[in-house]
Amino acid sequence: MSRVGKSKEAEIKRINKELANIRSKFKGDKALDGYSKKKYVCKLLFIFLLGHDIDFGHMEAVNLLSSNKYTEKQIGYLFISVLVNSNSELIRLINNAIKNDLASRNPIFMCLALHCIANVGSREMAEAFASEIPKILVAGDTMDSVKQSAALCLLRLYKTSPDLVPMGEWTSRVVHLLNDQHLGVVTAATSLITCLSKKNPDEFKTCVSLAVSRLSRIVSSASTDLQDYTYYFVPAPWLSVKLLRLLQCYPPPEDTAVKGRLIECMETILNKAQEPPKSKKVQHSNAKNAILFEAISLIIHYDSEPNLLVRACNQLGQFLQHRETNLRYLALESMCLLAGSEFSHEAVKTHIETVINALKTERDVSVRQRAADLLYAMCDRTNAPQIVAEMLSYLETADYSIREEIVLKVAILAEKYAVDYTWYVDTILNLIRIAGDYVSEEVWYRVIQIVINRDDVQGYAAKTVFEALQAPACHENMVKVGGYILGEFGNLIAGDPRSSPLVQFNLLHSKFHLCSVPTRALLLSSYIKFVNLFPETKTTIQDVLRSDSQLRNSDVELQQRAVEYLKLSSIASTDVLATVLEEMPPFPERESSILAKLKKKKGPGTVTDMEEGKKEQTEVNGGVEPAVNASTVSTPSPSADLLGLKSAPAGGGSLLVDVFSDAVPATGALAPGSEDNFSRSLDLPGESPASLLVDATLGADTVTTVPAAGSEDPALPVPDADDLLNKFVCKNNGVLFENQLLQIGIKSEYRQNLGRMYLFFGNKTSVQFLNFTLNVSCPGELQNELNIQAKPVEPIVEGGAQVQQVINIECLSDFTEAPLLNIQFRYGGTVQNITLKLPITVNKFFQPTEMASEDFFQRWKQLSSPQQEAQKIFKANHPMDTEVTKAKLIGFGSALLQDVDPNRDNFVGAGVIHTKSIQVGCLLRLEPNSQAQMYRLTLRTSKEAVSKRLCALLSQQF
Repeated sequence: MSRVGKSKEAEIKRINKELANIRSKFKGDKALDGYSKKKYVCKLLFIFLLGHDIDFGHMEAVNLLSSNKYTEKQIGYLFISVLVNSNSELIRLINNAIKNDLASRNPIFMCLALHCIANVGSREMAEAFASEIPKILVAGDTMDSVKQSAALCLLRLYKTSPDLVPMGEWTSRVVHLLNDQHLGVVTAATSLITCLSKKNPDEFKTCVSLAVSRLSRIVSSASTDLQDYTYYFVPAPWLSVKLLRLLQCYPPPEDTAVKGRLIECMETILNKAQEPPKSKKVQHSNAKNAILFEAISLIIHYDSEPNLLVRACNQLGQFLQHRETNLRYLALESMCLLAGSEFSHEAVKTHIETVINALKTERDVSVRQRAADLLYAMCDRTNAPQIVAEMLSYLETADYSIREEIVLKVAILAEKYAVDYTWYVDTILNLIRIAGDYVSEEVWYRVIQIVINRDDVQGYAAKTVFEALQAPACHENMVKVGGYILGEFGNLIAGDPRSSPLVQFNLLHSKFHLCSVPTRALLLSSYIKFVNLFPETKTTIQDVLRSDSQLRNSDVELQQRAVEYLKLSSIASTDVLATVLEEMPPFPERESSILAKLKKKKGPGTVTDMEEGKKEQTEVNGGVEPAVNASTVSTPSPSADLLGLKSAPAGGGSLLVDVFSDAVPATGALAPGSEDNFSRSLDLPGESPASLLVDATLGADTVTTVPAAGSEDPALPVPDADDLLNKFVCKNNGVLFENQLLQIGIKSEYRQNLGRMYLFFGNKTSVQFLNFTLNVSCPGELQNELNIQAKPVEPIVEGGAQVQQVINIECLSDFTEAPLLNIQFRYGGTVQNITLKLPITVNKFFQPTEMASEDFFQRWKQLSSPQQEAQKIFKANHPMDTEVTKAKLIGFGSALLQDVDPNRDNFVGAGVIHTKSIQVGCLLRLEPNSQAQMYRLTLRTSKEAVSKRLCALLSQQF
């Protein structure tokens, strides 16, 4: 076989000859011994690896599994791992052979079987062995080599089929493998526990103290103590890295002794980084730095030890000028994260000159990009002019691949830290001049918004943009900004003969024929604004509008504008013209679309979001109070009213506004009254009861929330999901769920078959929630009974902040189940996965109905069919208070009818359940027996399922 032909044809000929020979051997009358089978199966495996198809020999390979010789069994398992697919008819025989080897207690055979399971890793393998392998792993008599293989095999199965790996008593025992004397077992177990704890953090939280203990022993040991696991004078580097990564799945230890020991470990690692190297080999420095960077990642993750954070920053600062490119890259990346911490931000700023130099001189574009990221992250009010100037300077020679990102960062920093808005206008116009092709619509939209919202900068902006347009080569984005600003504020510079109305018009019109259709459309709108601002330009502008190139333009938009503007200027009186073409009002507050675009470009959880977590997060543009946004509301501390349930959110007076969301046409904002379209989207709970009611179509701007790419399967509902739901049967506002990380509150209102629910998600920690995704689902038949649409939320929730999600609800028919809300986010290194039942119950669509006594009893008798009545006698779970009972019945949705029941102690109510398909009349009677501490509840409705559901819901409330 080693003498395969020199050409492809010769190779194929030789292979075919060998295959024919092997086939004849397998089919021959003479039985082959184990060695021959092994030899021929091995040849088939080699032929397959050369790229040729193999369609026989599988049974012979399976037969090798029953051999008692290691070499024969090894080749059999190797062949199966490579060539047998999960749909093979032989899979049952293979599984039987594997089971026999696992039960043999021969460590070599057990390892071979475990390796085969892990290599195949199919769902069928998981179904067959996922429950067996944990037993082998935690058995007291299992050898160390088998434990290693079992841990890694279980890790493989859990990654491919997590639903088939059962959690059980073995989980607490596997954690104690971190104390095993054999470091190979500890290394394998750490990988397994890290993966498991990301989905089940509570199951494995005891691993923290054991991981700290093991890490402490490794860090404090000498290189001679762990000879078998010392790599170039570094004790157990891979295990150290894995332990540090495992600790990042959890918050800082609460036990002071454990926390103190961990801090000592971190300090020891930082101290060792300062020691002279014990070897000049690159392997030594790589192993040492791997531990250091993982330790720094853990320090950043905890973000609670100022001393360690500053020391980490100083250590990374030494790497910024290291000769190794990879180290410089990693140092810049880690410092970006440190810049977001209030404890280390000032320490990071001390390296500003080094970072600026890296931006200018680094040969590797990826390192330059990280330097730009770090400058962006370390920027604050004290150094913003310097950093913006350096980034603008770099932009002229920057790589094309990162120009757009740098443009966005310059635009955000210039806006965020602008105290003098003339500087902001100059910066953005300079940005357009230097990199006009990379200035997105969001950037030039933004400068227009800010100029319109600030009276003190409008004259300067008009003068500056007028001068910029006089350049012979002028970018189209500059023409857009110029056309918009001069159309609004050209009158502020018209007193100067050098910028008279006709000069302004001629300057703009000289650019007209070089521009694209959208820009021409914007310029036509500017021209008609000129007619209002400067009557002396009316004749000139009408001549332009009247020209064939406009009235007969092939583009419908330009033609229509020309015709309408010409007619408007001809027939409208001066007052009408002034009203229609009045100056644009200030734009309403919204999150900056530039920031949103940068987040989208970089992805959630990157340094581009860090400025929201800095200590200046409550300062916006020169001390102006920030607006409270409908989607993100910052709170002063985790102990504050995170959910805002005490009062509805309200708008502030921030300059940071954005009317141009996503895809607004460049000319659309010039139309008077267009601000109304955007202010509607800022409706908040409490502003107007009518704002909570939605049309049956649920609005074109709502979308159903879907999980982000790479998100996990939703967890099962929390154990007390039904109890949490029952709390809201008789009320619409309150806290739905709370744990140590997250608080979820609800405000909702219903009218007839429609409703709107506001969910407030409050981050109780000081650490960001990353990849924050929400998914509302209707299980089973519920999707035909409820129409639910949810607006998306931001993927980042800052520490001590909240996000809000709006859910529109339409009841199509009566229902029994509740919709499910799945919340997934990454806290530190851990993915949190929570599923709750949304408190949307059929009684929410009750409309109370007042009835006289005779009408009530007449209707009561009409609903006397056994299928229409549901009755329940139950013991009181709460004190029997009359006023509380009345409040609960009213909160349930029915009208409480007075003087109807002959027994004054009884309560009766009436109402109608509204759905899109049917209306269901409902009557209820609650009879308390205070002596026996019992209730009898009777519900009568025109529909059996509704009677039973209402009875079940209401009986839980007393």
